[in-house]
Amino acid sequence: MSTPHRPPPGRRPAPGRTVRSGSDVPPRSTGAFVPRRDPGRRRRETLPVLRPRGLRVGMALIAAALLLVTGKLVLLQGVDGAQYAEAASQARLRTVDIAALRGQVLDRDGNLLAYTVDASLVVADPSLVADPQRTALALTTLLDVPASELTELLERDGRYVELAHQVTPETVSAIEDLELDGIRFEDEPMRLYPAGFVGGQVVGFIGRDGEGLAGIEQRFDAQLSGTDGERRVEVGSGGNPIPSGIDESTPAVDGSSVQLTLDEDVQYVMEQRLAAACSDGATTRASAVVLDVHTGEVVAMGSCPGYDPGAARSTDPDLLGNPVVSQVFEPGSVMKAVTMAGAIEEGLTTPDEVISVPGHIQAGDAVVTDAHDHAPVDWTVTGILAKSSNVGTIMLARRLGDEKLEEYLRAFGVGAATGVELPGESAGILEPAEDWTASRAANVPIGQGVSVTTLQMASVYQAIANGGVRVEPRLVSSVTAADGTVTPVEQPEPTRVVSEDTADDLAYMLEAVVGPGGTAPLGQVDGFRVAGKTGTAQRANPECGCYDGGGYVTTFVGFAPADDPQYVVAVDLERPTSSAEGGQVAAPVFADVMRYALTAGGVVPSGTARPEFVLTAGD
Repeated sequence: MSTPHRPPPGRRPAPGRTVRSGSDVPPRSTGAFVPRRDPGRRRRETLPVLRPRGLRVGMALIAAALLLVTGKLVLLQGVDGAQYAEAASQARLRTVDIAALRGQVLDRDGNLLAYTVDASLVVADPSLVADPQRTALALTTLLDVPASELTELLERDGRYVELAHQVTPETVSAIEDLELDGIRFEDEPMRLYPAGFVGGQVVGFIGRDGEGLAGIEQRFDAQLSGTDGERRVEVGSGGNPIPSGIDESTPAVDGSSVQLTLDEDVQYVMEQRLAAACSDGATTRASAVVLDVHTGEVVAMGSCPGYDPGAARSTDPDLLGNPVVSQVFEPGSVMKAVTMAGAIEEGLTTPDEVISVPGHIQAGDAVVTDAHDHAPVDWTVTGILAKSSNVGTIMLARRLGDEKLEEYLRAFGVGAATGVELPGESAGILEPAEDWTASRAANVPIGQGVSVTTLQMASVYQAIANGGVRVEPRLVSSVTAADGTVTPVEQPEPTRVVSEDTADDLAYMLEAVVGPGGTAPLGQVDGFRVAGKTGTAQRANPECGCYDGGGYVTTFVGFAPADDPQYVVAVDLERPTSSAEGGQVAAPVFADVMRYALTAGGVVPSGTARPEFVLTAGD
């Protein structure tokens, strides 16, 4: 008896249908029931049939994708791996300049007038500072900057802000110990001027970027600056160097040092005396120069008011120049020495010649007088200079002629820059003789209608004191490189202006100026014979472009000892509201400065007595 086939668990035959076993297969017709196959055989699922062409396309697409991925991996890991690693490394590299230390400026004895110390600029990358307030509180005391100000800086958009300038190495080290993200340092050396005002106008100053802006700092900027180096360092996400990362440096080459001819002690005394002159209530500017007679070296140079290079940024810009070389004035009677030199050199007169000098003289449409009109006086040529007679000097100038006078003025350096190693030097003003009017031809011999600087005025008398040989003034003696190589500055060639005999005659006549009956007895220096000349010239009034109300520029220039000259000192005082003469106000300043220069230079007192001078016929 056969057993009916049971459906699998969970499945029941459809109602009204009979489940058959074996191979009963109903005829193929629409909707016909198809019985299950033999339960002993596994049911076969019917899959879609792929045609050969579709199979090939699918396999090609899969292969292409695999090749693309594989190629990219090979490119990244093999061919471009080093490049991508290098790019990632470069992204972490920061390049910073290593500032060269600026060279020193020293006086003739090696005393420091300017030098540089290490310092840093503290900067931040605000995008790396997670907590600006906390970072600001950590820095406020060290940087001496209010925390509120630092917070505002650290909260700014951008990648770079400056927090503090010229921070000392000790402070930098303390900040580094805090390991603050986003805080870093750049070299910003600090320039110091230990002498302050002393020599400040000569030394000059630098700007915030380290470039020389005045004085020696500007003129020798290339030598003083040196060459900056460079450091490449790998930093982490906080901007701090990675200890085991790249750290490469090209060292900086420090700047050369410049040694001046200035004597700091003489400079100090001179500036103190000028400051006293400026405090008298009538002097608005006082300038002076001390020259070595034989070398032309500038031993001291300065003006009142001056400035401290260390405080240049907070100083009135109008005071940041050097009037000794940049400001011109009409020198007055100190120029009479040049007129006398030309007349004597050309054989047109002698110190002892007697000339009858009236109190006034016609010059074109003008009348020139002596300081006080007088009846004719029989003065010697020495007396004309000692009494500073305008009329007598003009009479001698007319013997010499305008062209010859111009020739001698230019030979003594008038109308041309001296070439001293300072920026902004003026050449002064000297018009060609062919352009002189009759009145100008009378003014130039007595120091009006011609303009000079204080340094030019001193240079004229250096030539007289040096036996008629002019040496252009110089301020720098040598430049020393960072490796110790010393390069002396080339010295100018001396130029003979007048003969030694003429120079000796002039020295004799100039000594009479400070002797009995001369215009400058206050220019004497105890123990030393002094030769010199006063000047009192009308000052142009800048308000009207005329002389009315302009006051005077008073001067005194001289040298000592007269019998063996060592130093020249030139002094000029600008006095807009005063009519005092050079012998009254400038000569005492000269005497004080010369006295100290002689003492500091170890010059022994004169060993000979001053000559007896004949100023007026019959004396």
